[in-house]
Amino acid sequence: MKHNREDEMSVQIEERFELLSDRNSRVAYKALQDLQRVSEETGSVYPYMDRLMEMLDSMNSYVRTRGLTLIACNAKWDQDGKINESLDKILGHVTDVKPIAARQCIRLLPVIAEYKPELRNRILSALEQADLSVYGESMQSLVSRDIQKVLNDIRKF
Repeated sequence: MKHNREDEMSVQIEERFELLSDRNSRVAYKALQDLQRVSEETGSVYPYMDRLMEMLDSMNSYVRTRGLTLIACNAKWDQDGKINESLDKILGHVTDVKPIAARQCIRLLPVIAEYKPELRNRILSALEQADLSVYGESMQSLVSRDIQKVLNDIRKF
């Protein structure tokens, strides 16, 4: 009986993954929320980490943000060091071309730092060295504020 439940869960996760890139943002966001919930409780989403990393290359900033969110949610399950291997790619989104995606990435970094203490110095360094000149003045101040808050949060660990 338990095996069937695991198979059923795997099918549901696969279906949710397909919906993460749905054109309808409500459908995609619901799928993200469902996968976040599963990630909080189990490592069932972790086997999809390579697909999450691929989402970071999407032309769509919402897809990139969903990938970043689920990568952070699965940091606690990352026994294979997939986040460690792809940290530079993840940190590249600190200055994502879309400032909203950058801000979301920055806000997620404390989650990664909490579960991956060996990456904290690299994360802090990337935040400290982030070139915010790619953004307009008003957005620079918002992103800068986010960075300062996250730097303080990570340094408290």
